Amino acid sequence: MRRTCVDEVRLKRLLALQRMEATEAEVYRRLARMQSDPINKSILEGIALEEERHESVISKITEQMVSPNRFQVTKQMLFARIFGFTFAIMMMEATENNISAEYRDLGLIEIADEEEEHEENMISMLDEERLHYSGSIVLGMSDALIELTGALAGLTFALRDMNLVALAGLVTGIAAAFSMGASEYLSSRTEKREVSALKAAFFTWISYLVTVILLVSPYLILDSDSEGFWGLEIYILALIGTFTIGLIIVAIFNFYTSVVERVSFKSRFIEMTGILGAVSLISYGIGLVLRSVLGVGS
Repeated sequence: MRRTCVDEVRLKRLLALQRMEATEAEVYRRLARMQSDPINKSILEGIALEEERHESVISKITEQMVSPNRFQVTKQMLFARIFGFTFAIMMMEATENNISAEYRDLGLIEIADEEEEHEENMISMLDEERLHYSGSIVLGMSDALIELTGALAGLTFALRDMNLVALAGLVTGIAAAFSMGASEYLSSRTEKREVSALKAAFFTWISYLVTVILLVSPYLILDSDSEGFWGLEIYILALIGTFTIGLIIVAIFNFYTSVVERVSFKSRFIEMTGILGAVSLISYGIGLVLRSVLGVGS
């Protein structure tokens, strides 16, 4: 009886691994079909074949057939379309912590070795264009977050007028977006990076501009004639909305980089949030001082 229980537990573990391999094989096959680059296509097809072979080896032990986890396949393909196929692969691999140890514990040493070495080497060969410009996206997004959040905090307490703050924020942000794009173009040309200077400038410009629009949006959406609610003035609520959007952007961005670059999400999120808070607090103080000195709105 004890032997039977042990065998049932082992079978469940093997079936879980078998389904994981089937799922990953399906994901890699679909990612390969999305590729226009023949090298990336070939590598992804090769990894899919590896996963299929692993599934086949396990199926001979379990003597059962399994189907891919459709939810996981759909999720990974959605990630690939939004964040790129490299992110989807890294996200999938990140869920396999200690998977090689599981294989070794079950006596599948060859598969364990391949999980640790072969697939890792193949994944490192993949080349996704958007990753070449991640630095430009980081530059545009982080600068817009820090500069505009601080500026909006200062303008909000200095002007206390939703329309004026929105106008000033958009003018400042749009002008800064073009300035950042031009600076990135010149920087890429001067440093002779192995990327297109024009594309680097575009990614910096668009990431800055999109961030600006998102941060200013509460001032455009909320009714400027409203008296506010929860005991707060409407312009305070708009600023809270800007901070909330800023934190969401920081969270999404750091989640992406933590997966692709395999760094700590928590430490980077706390660091960037701290910088945003410090800059906004300083700008708030400057806004109050300037309002008093210049007599704006008094």
